[in-house]
Amino acid sequence: MIASNPISQPAQASPQAWIRRLGLSRFRNYHDLDLMLDERMVILIGPNGAGKTNIMEAVSLMAPGRGLRRAKREQLMLNGEAHKRPAAAFSDNWRWAISCEAVTEFGAFRAGTGEEVNQDNGRRVIRLDGVNASQAALAERLAISWLTPDMDSVLASSPSERRRFLDRLVIAFDPAHAGRLSRYERGMRQRNRLLEDGAEDRWLAAVEQELAETGVAIIAARQTMGDALDQEAAMPVVGFPAARLRITGLAETWLHDMPAVDVEDRIRSAARSQRQLGEVTMPGPHNSVLEVRHSDTGQMAETSSTGEQKSLVISVILAHARLQNQRLSRPPILLLDDIVSHLDAERRLALFALTSALPGQVWFSGTDSISFAPISREANVIHLDKGQLI
Repeated sequence: MIASNPISQPAQASPQAWIRRLGLSRFRNYHDLDLMLDERMVILIGPNGAGKTNIMEAVSLMAPGRGLRRAKREQLMLNGEAHKRPAAAFSDNWRWAISCEAVTEFGAFRAGTGEEVNQDNGRRVIRLDGVNASQAALAERLAISWLTPDMDSVLASSPSERRRFLDRLVIAFDPAHAGRLSRYERGMRQRNRLLEDGAEDRWLAAVEQELAETGVAIIAARQTMGDALDQEAAMPVVGFPAARLRITGLAETWLHDMPAVDVEDRIRSAARSQRQLGEVTMPGPHNSVLEVRHSDTGQMAETSSTGEQKSLVISVILAHARLQNQRLSRPPILLLDDIVSHLDAERRLALFALTSALPGQVWFSGTDSISFAPISREANVIHLDKGQLI
């Protein structure tokens, strides 16, 4: 159930960002779960299917978006029955709910999210200290980042997947970026419909004007993030490769060489010219490409081995976490789901050392407790099986 009342501040608030309590109600394979934690890292241990990733996903839903799995709403409720049970079958107002008590630079506060029984618009409710809030407001209070096995090859995946990865990193610094992305996507859909319907030029020009303005803002935010990550990830760290990042595209080249207002004019002009030629394409952030390469060898991520791709994405995620602390004084809670099992012993120890130096709470999961032996004494170790604490 989503917590509704503010909570008292701890006598001595930790300087770290951390979750000290996590509650799940009818979420995934958990009917009810109540975890009490301290500021140390968290290690979730259990066999496959025990529910480790479900807990990680619950924490990730404290950030804007659809969480680390990008799951549909009907998948989140216990046994996937979110829309099979009548409203009368619920003892409270929630089909599923997540609540947490967090401590950050803002002090202690409660946050929660879930789906109300009578809500049919597909949106989940978000609350901060009992008051309805936006995803952007939640992002300003609590920073969360994650890495999952599905992301091991994200830097070598399709341009659209790489853009989604980059945008999530941007949103951590600029929550308004999510709104710009939504406006741009709506604008592109509207333009496509107008083109299909043979709409007048004046209607298309108005949509393209908004697309150009929003698109340049998106590109500028991505470039700012890309430049910062390029500098931070290029710093050598023990155990993982230094990475260099670059964002390429026609509009990106224009923005590098001319003022933003001139780039907007270029985009509008190009869109109009393409229409006159019978083409639907136009330059903009939907064509951006994130390129990542190994700093020492110069090899691009897409041509690197699977192991090096995984190491590069770890380097980028850790660099992003360091940047959040350095530039925002807002260290993220970092979720590393089933990451260490695929690292050799040397890199595993290097990862433990690097994450221990981060000022935000780090969550690990794995099936083998031996892998975490070097850090288990300094961690909240939680054993799970079939949605139950052991």
